Amino acid sequence: MAEHGATVLRVCRAVLGPADADDAWSETFLAALKAYPRLPADANVEAWLVTIAHRKAIDVTRAAARRAVPVADVPEPPPAGQADGRDTELADALAALPRRQREAIAYHYLAGLPYQDVAAITGGSTDAARRAAADGIARLRKTYPGAALPDGENS
Repeated sequence: MAEHGATVLRVCRAVLGPADADDAWSETFLAALKAYPRLPADANVEAWLVTIAHRKAIDVTRAAARRAVPVADVPEPPPAGQADGRDTELADALAALPRRQREAIAYHYLAGLPYQDVAAITGGSTDAARRAAADGIARLRKTYPGAALPDGENS
């Protein structure tokens, strides 16, 4: 802790901000103490601690996203077909796609990831990710004809 504590705290603050950094820092060192006996003797301890801090920061971010936010007035539900201003017909058409096609479209077209990264996430080849996205877009064009969907591309 004395040698790498400041680095871990800087990482936590950069990822989470000052409010949650102290908790993530503490959680990092608690987890590190439990795992330390299994750490190889030649391991880069600083990199190992930063990796743990990164994962703890993700945990804190996910926990915060799941917390309920109190509001003074509960808003009226949107009219059918317009959930929060979104096009629910397109969302329904996307949800009806097979999982691989839906994921390939989401990761490539919505997140902007290249097909190589899509393949790494979904567990297939780059060509399979490209094919899944193309098939998904083709299917969406048939089930949701009014959509301005992207044309084929080479990414």
